[in-house]
Amino acid sequence: MSDQYRDSVRQMDRKIYEQLVSSLATGRWPDGRTLTADQRAHAMQAVITWGEMHLPPEERVGFIDKGAKAGEVCDEPTTLTWKDSQDD
Repeated sequence: MSDQYRDSVRQMDRKIYEQLVSSLATGRWPDGRTLTADQRAHAMQAVITWGEMHLPPEERVGFIDKGAKAGEVCDEPTTLTWKDSQDD
Protein backbone atom coordinates (compact mmCIF):
# COMPACT_ATOMS: atom_id res chain seq x y z
CA MET A 1 0.00 0.00 0.00
CA SER A 2 1.54 3.27 -1.09
CA ASP A 3 2.17 6.22 1.20
CA GLN A 4 0.05 8.38 -1.12
CA TYR A 5 -2.92 6.01 -0.68
CA ARG A 6 -2.52 5.96 3.10
CA ASP A 7 -2.32 9.76 3.18
CA SER A 8 -5.51 10.01 1.11
CA VAL A 9 -7.36 7.64 3.43
CA ARG A 10 -5.98 9.39 6.52
CA GLN A 11 -7.49 12.69 5.31
CA MET A 12 -10.91 11.15 4.66
CA ASP A 13 -13.49 12.42 7.17
CA ARG A 14 -15.74 10.18 9.23
CA LYS A 15 -18.82 10.99 7.12
CA ILE A 16 -17.16 9.53 4.01
CA TYR A 17 -16.06 6.49 6.04
CA GLU A 18 -19.64 5.93 7.24
CA GLN A 19 -20.99 6.30 3.69
CA LEU A 20 -18.51 3.67 2.50
CA VAL A 21 -19.55 1.32 5.32
CA SER A 22 -23.21 1.83 4.42
CA SER A 23 -22.53 1.26 0.73
CA LEU A 24 -20.69 -1.95 1.51
CA ALA A 25 -23.57 -3.13 3.69
CA THR A 26 -26.25 -2.40 1.07
CA GLY A 27 -24.23 -2.99 -2.09
CA ARG A 28 -25.29 0.42 -3.39
CA TRP A 29 -23.88 3.93 -3.53
CA PRO A 30 -25.94 6.69 -1.88
CA ASP A 31 -27.40 7.59 -5.32
CA GLY A 32 -28.69 4.01 -5.75
CA ARG A 33 -26.13 2.71 -8.23
CA THR A 34 -24.84 -0.81 -7.54
CA LEU A 35 -21.22 -1.24 -6.47
CA THR A 36 -19.09 -3.21 -8.90
CA ALA A 37 -16.83 -5.95 -7.54
CA ASP A 38 -13.83 -3.67 -8.08
CA GLN A 39 -15.52 -0.76 -6.27
CA ARG A 40 -16.47 -3.06 -3.41
CA ALA A 41 -12.86 -4.24 -3.03
CA HIS A 42 -11.49 -0.67 -3.04
CA ALA A 43 -14.17 0.58 -0.63
CA MET A 44 -13.46 -2.30 1.75
CA GLN A 45 -9.73 -1.58 1.69
CA ALA A 46 -10.39 2.10 2.43
CA VAL A 47 -12.75 1.22 5.31
CA ILE A 48 -10.24 -1.18 6.86
CA THR A 49 -7.34 1.25 6.45
CA TRP A 50 -9.29 4.23 7.84
CA GLY A 51 -10.46 2.16 10.80
CA GLU A 52 -6.92 1.10 11.64
CA MET A 53 -5.83 4.74 11.60
CA HIS A 54 -8.72 6.36 13.47
CA LEU A 55 -10.67 3.82 15.53
CA PRO A 56 -9.92 1.70 18.58
CA PRO A 57 -9.96 -2.03 17.76
CA GLU A 58 -13.41 -2.67 19.26
CA GLU A 59 -15.00 -0.10 16.89
CA ARG A 60 -13.42 -1.37 13.67
CA VAL A 61 -15.31 -3.26 10.98
CA GLY A 62 -14.94 -6.98 11.57
CA PHE A 63 -13.99 -6.77 15.25
CA ILE A 64 -14.79 -9.95 17.15
CA ASP A 65 -14.98 -9.70 20.93
CA LYS A 66 -13.23 -12.81 22.22
CA GLY A 67 -14.03 -11.98 25.83
CA ALA A 68 -11.71 -12.78 28.67
CA LYS A 69 -11.04 -15.75 30.87
CA ALA A 70 -12.57 -15.62 34.33
CA GLY A 71 -9.30 -16.64 35.93
CA GLU A 72 -5.84 -17.89 35.25
CA VAL A 73 -6.68 -21.57 35.73
CA CYS A 74 -9.04 -23.51 33.51
CA ASP A 75 -11.47 -26.06 34.93
CA GLU A 76 -10.15 -29.54 35.47
CA PRO A 77 -10.89 -31.77 32.48
CA THR A 78 -13.78 -34.19 32.90
CA THR A 79 -13.65 -37.68 31.42
CA LEU A 80 -16.63 -38.53 29.24
CA THR A 81 -18.07 -42.03 29.34
CA TRP A 82 -20.10 -43.40 26.46
CA LYS A 83 -23.23 -45.25 27.44
CA ASP A 84 -24.37 -48.20 25.33
CA SER A 85 -28.01 -48.12 24.26
CA GLN A 86 -28.22 -51.69 25.66
CA ASP A 87 -27.50 -50.34 29.14
CA ASP A 88 -30.83 -48.44 29.27
